[in-house]
Amino acid sequence: QVLLVESGGGLVQAGDSLRLSCSASGRTVSGYAMGWFRQAPGKEREVVALINGNGGMTYYIHSVKGRFTISRDDAKNTVYLQMNNLEPEETAVYYCAARPYFDYVISSRFYDYWGQGTQVTVSS
Repeated sequence: QVLLVESGGGLVQAGDSLRLSCSASGRTVSGYAMGWFRQAPGKEREVVALINGNGGMTYYIHSVKGRFTISRDDAKNTVYLQMNNLEPEETAVYYCAARPYFDYVISSRFYDYWGQGTQVTVSS
């Protein structure tokens, strides 16, 4: 069993930056594909960024490319999402997820472990 705990969310202004952290416990997530997803009020959960089991490959939705960076530190059993130049439309609860396979997939259905989420609010 893997327990994921997100942190780093908060209230910021448009153009500001935040770094989200996802700390895993219970077992190592080294070799697991990891992802960040978000869900805004009234909308479906969407993928934001994914990273494969050794960090060698990443995926970003188009709207965050060049502004967000996903990374992992397996020594700390932690995954990060650096978010720069945030936009009000990105206000959402951000979730970390783990998939016990090396390769990531875009669909959230294939992630077995989820954190409780951290709120990110971007004011205009």
